[in-house]
Amino acid sequence: MRLSRYFLPVSKDVPADAAIISHQLMLRTGMVRQNGAGIYTWLPLGFRVLQKIEQIVREEMDRAGAIEMLMPTIQQAELWQESGRYDDYGKEMLRITDRHEREMLFGPTNEELITDVFRSYVKSYKALPLNLYHTQWKFRDEIRPRFGVMRGREFLMKDAYSFDLTEEAARASYNKMFCAYLNTFDRLGLTAIPMQADTGPIGGDLSHEFIILAETGESAVFCDKALLDLPAPGLDLDFEADLSGEVEKRTGYYAATEEMHDEAAFADVPADRQVSARGIEVGHIFFFGTKYSKAMNATVQTADGDTVPVQMGSYGIGVSRLVGGIIEACHDESGIVWPQSIAPFEVGLISMRPKDETVAKVADEAYEALKAAGVDVLYDETDERPGPKFNRMDLIGLPWQIVIGPRGIENGVVELKNRKSGEKSEVTLETAIETVKAG
Repeated sequence: MRLSRYFLPVSKDVPADAAIISHQLMLRTGMVRQNGAGIYTWLPLGFRVLQKIEQIVREEMDRAGAIEMLMPTIQQAELWQESGRYDDYGKEMLRITDRHEREMLFGPTNEELITDVFRSYVKSYKALPLNLYHTQWKFRDEIRPRFGVMRGREFLMKDAYSFDLTEEAARASYNKMFCAYLNTFDRLGLTAIPMQADTGPIGGDLSHEFIILAETGESAVFCDKALLDLPAPGLDLDFEADLSGEVEKRTGYYAATEEMHDEAAFADVPADRQVSARGIEVGHIFFFGTKYSKAMNATVQTADGDTVPVQMGSYGIGVSRLVGGIIEACHDESGIVWPQSIAPFEVGLISMRPKDETVAKVADEAYEALKAAGVDVLYDETDERPGPKFNRMDLIGLPWQIVIGPRGIENGVVELKNRKSGEKSEVTLETAIETVKAG
C-alpha cells in the first residue's frame, strides 16, 4: 500500500482523556476514532490488526475441531427469560422493544441463543461432541467505560460453546479449549497465564481467565514465576489426545486473580518465584455443566434410550480487547512495537528522496519485489523530510523498516531496521526480504 493513497490520520498530540498507553497510541496512530463513551470506529490501520487477530483465533479454533457459524447481535428476550438470566444480568444488558412491543436485547453473550440452536437440531448422543463458535460484535452497557477498547461498551468477541454427553467428556472439551487458547496467545506474541477465576453471571463451577501482565492492567494478579517460562503446548498438538496432563502442568502452579487470591496459598510459593503484578484479561473459559441445558430443555437420547441434558462449556476471547492488550505489552517510548504475526503491515518501506528519479525507481522496484514475495508492505513515497517519516514508522510500530537512499543505491544495499531491537544493517534487498519473511 502506498502511503500517499492510504488513510492514516496520525497525530503528535497525546489525547488528554486517554489514561493508558494503548488508548493514547491507538488514537495517535489513527487506528480508531472515538464516537461516544466506549464506542469506536475502527479506521484502516486498526481494522487490519483486528482482522489479523481474528484470523489467528479462527485458525486455532478450527484446528481444535470447533465449527464456525454466525449468530445475530439482537436476541429475543424470551430465551433469556427461559434460562432465568434476563432479570439477573443487570443494567449492563441493553434492552430494546421493537415496534410490535416485543422485548429484545443487544446480546452481551450467546449461551441462550446457541442452546436454542442446539436443541432445535441435535437429538442424539451420536452428534456429540460438538463445539460451535462465532466472532460477533457484542454490547455491554458498562457503567464506566474506560481504557479505550480495553473496557468499551461495544466489542468484538469470539465465543465458542461445547456440547457433550457426560461430565467427563465435557471436561475433556474444556481441556482442549484451554490448550487451544495457550497456542492462540503464543501465536499472537503473548505470554498468557491461565488463572483460576470467578464464573460471574455465566455460571458453573470451573473457570479460568487468561491474563497477560502489564503495568496498566485492570486488576492485581498473583502467580508463580515458573508459569511465565512454560512453552505453549505446540502447534502440532494432537487435540484428540488426553490433554489433562497439559492442563495440570499449568494449573499445578499458583495463579489467581485478585478476587480468587489466597494469601496463605501464595505464601507457599518460594519467595524468589512470587509474582505480584497487574494483569489484563484476554480470554475466559467456563464449564457450567447443565446450567442452560436443563433450564432450556436441551437434551439428547443416550445409547440406552434415556434422555439427558447435555453438558456445556463456553469459551471467550476478546478480539478487539486484544488489540489494546497487545499494545500495553508491546510498546516503547517511540510508539507501538507490533509482533509480526498481527502487525498491520510487516514492513515500512521508506524512500528518502522520492523526487530523485533514481531513488524513486529503485524504491518502486523494491516495493514491487516485496509484494511479489508476499510481504505486507506500507510504502512511504511521500515528499516529507526524513525525520517525520522515521518518527511515523516508529510510532505505528511495523516490525521492519527498509530505507532506500542515494548512498545505499551506490553500494547496492538497503538499510534494514528491526523495530523491536532497533538494530540496523546494510544488506541487499534480497537479504532484507528473506530476513523479513523469516520473522
